[in-house]
Amino acid sequence: MRSVKSLLAAGAASLISSMAFAADMPIAAPPPMYAPVAPPSDFGGWYLRGDVGMTNQRAKSIESGPAAALPFTTEGLGFDSSPLFDLGVGYRFNNWFRADVIGQYRGKANLHGANNLVLPGYAETNNYTGSKSEWVVMANAYVDLGTWWCITPFVGAGVGGSYNKISGFRDDGVIYGAAGVPAGVPSNSVTYFADNGKWNFAWAAHAGLAYKVNPGFTVELAYSYMNLGDAAPGNFRAFDNSASGPTSIKLKDLTSHDVKLGVRWELNSPPAYMPPLVTKG
Repeated sequence: MRSVKSLLAAGAASLISSMAFAADMPIAAPPPMYAPVAPPSDFGGWYLRGDVGMTNQRAKSIESGPAAALPFTTEGLGFDSSPLFDLGVGYRFNNWFRADVIGQYRGKANLHGANNLVLPGYAETNNYTGSKSEWVVMANAYVDLGTWWCITPFVGAGVGGSYNKISGFRDDGVIYGAAGVPAGVPSNSVTYFADNGKWNFAWAAHAGLAYKVNPGFTVELAYSYMNLGDAAPGNFRAFDNSASGPTSIKLKDLTSHDVKLGVRWELNSPPAYMPPLVTKG
C-alpha cells in the first residue's frame, strides 16, 4: 500500500512540473498576414493595333463630260477584291470606350465596266479597265458592349482622308454608225489615261467581336463599311495620238465592304499573375 501511494505522489509531482514548464514557454508568433490584392484596373491605357483583310469595292457610277449630256447607261461597273493592311495606335479611356488612329493601305483592285449609248442609227460602247488603290488615314472611336466568355462585341465609327489612285486606265470604244463609216461596220478606238491620285474625305462604320487572349493581347474579327469619295484617271491620249488632253472621266462614290482580322497589344497591361503582398507584424 505504501508503494502505491509513493507512485501516485511521484506521478502528481511530475504532472505539476510539466504544467509549470509549459506555462513558462513563449507563445508562438501568429502566421504572416496576406494583404488583399486589388484587381487590376481596367481604366486607361495605350495600345498598338494591326489588321489584315479583304475588300469588296464598288462605284456608284462612272461619268464623263460628253456622257453627261447623253442617255448613257452604265453596265457591270465594279472592282475585284483586294487585300488591305493597317497599323495604328490607340488609347482606352475606360472599360467601354476607346479610340485610335490608323494608317491603311488598300491594294490594287482591278476595275471593269462599260458605258453604252444607243440612238437611232447610232450605237456606242466604252469598255473601261484599270486598277484602283488607296492610302487611308482615319481616326476611329469604339464602344465595347460588354464581355461574355472573354468575347466583347463592339461598334464604332471613323473619319479621315483617302488618297484614291487610278492606274493603267483604258477605254476601248466601239461605235456603230460613225460618220464616214459604212453602216454596220464598227469603228474601234483605244484611249489611254495617265495614272492619277487625289485626296478625298472618307468615313467608316465598324462592328465586330474581340477576344481577350490574355490581359495584354486581344484578337478582333471585324466588318467595316468604307466611303472613300471619288477618283479620276489622269490626262488621256488616243492610241494614234490623234487627240489628247485632260480627262473628264470620274468614278463617283467609291464604297467598300471590308472583312478584317486584327490584333491589339496593350502597352501598360498588368501581368497575367500578380504575387500577393506580404506584411510583417
